[in-house]
Amino acid sequence: MPELPSPFVYWAQTETQVTLKVDLTDAKDPAVDLKETSLKFVANGQGARGPHSYAFSLDFHSAIDPEESSYKVVDRQVDFTLRKKSNDWWPRLTSRPQKPAWLKIDFDKWQSQDPDVDEDKAQGNGSEVGRDISKDYPYTYDKLHREELGYKRDFKKVYLVLYNLCQFVGFSYILAVMGIRYSRDGPDSMMGTYEAVGTAMKFVQLLQFLEVMHPLFGYTKGGFSTALFQVGGRAIILFCMIESEHRMQTKPVVFYVFLVWSTVEIVRYPYYLTQLFKTEFSFLTWLRYTIWMPLYPLGFLCEGIIVLRNIPYFEETNKFTVALPNEWNFAFHFPSAMRIYLLLLCLPGMYTMMSHMNRVRYQKLSKTNVKRKYD
Repeated sequence: MPELPSPFVYWAQTETQVTLKVDLTDAKDPAVDLKETSLKFVANGQGARGPHSYAFSLDFHSAIDPEESSYKVVDRQVDFTLRKKSNDWWPRLTSRPQKPAWLKIDFDKWQSQDPDVDEDKAQGNGSEVGRDISKDYPYTYDKLHREELGYKRDFKKVYLVLYNLCQFVGFSYILAVMGIRYSRDGPDSMMGTYEAVGTAMKFVQLLQFLEVMHPLFGYTKGGFSTALFQVGGRAIILFCMIESEHRMQTKPVVFYVFLVWSTVEIVRYPYYLTQLFKTEFSFLTWLRYTIWMPLYPLGFLCEGIIVLRNIPYFEETNKFTVALPNEWNFAFHFPSAMRIYLLLLCLPGMYTMMSHMNRVRYQKLSKTNVKRKYD
């Protein structure tokens, strides 16, 4: 008698149970022989080879409790819930290291909580609903993942690598164009800086708003407010102060502020890339947390000059100013807001940002020194 083909079987586990999903549509008359250390299954249904009789057998890594285990037949599959005899994490499903080709890992189930959790707990009263089980046993999960797919699926890391690489290339392009123009035309090139690289700077600056969202989605550590303060401040300078006033676009201060921004970023993004790959370059770490010391004050100074020189322009044009009377009965004088920005945000903002960077610098460089001491 020819051997029956096996259906695809997807498995997942928690500390208390194993779940199996037999990929068999319209399964008829399943014959199930479930024991403490084995499972045998035979049924007719629609599988990978079309309408056919399918069968498989499994020898478990550890014992289960057949009395507390169950299965149910649904339209598109057969679901097994197997209760483990002892609460433990299995390094694999089968007793032998060799995994049959038809046995797959159900990665979606791996991320979910025990399905037997009751409804009250599911509402958030002290339960761990939503907990990522893959993080409880990361080494086992990664090992199984690589065995299954040949690589570790980490979309978050791929995204962050692409984002940081894109930003590094963007700011490097801006610096390269500015450098080439300056080497060719000298100080005369400063007047055309915004025309030459303004579009590229607007693009990378808009992308930086993603960094405000990264901490909210758990992609990066750190605070939301710090990223918003830095990115939002630059956006005001770039889009409100420079883009909106064509007379400011030809001023040499635009060259200097672009130079400071880009120099900071072509160090910051390579550092983030090395951190994603868990690689430490002492000089790059030192440079990342030291270069801001001369550049941040220069950046704040240039930004303050841009705001200050724009005040008479915006008083003349009344751009962004809302005057009474109007249907909203609301007035807003933009030059006054610019003066308040200089008074309240520029110097206090510089102090806040530099204090934050100084604390981070102390933490990062002290950790590096301790690590080097004990390596």
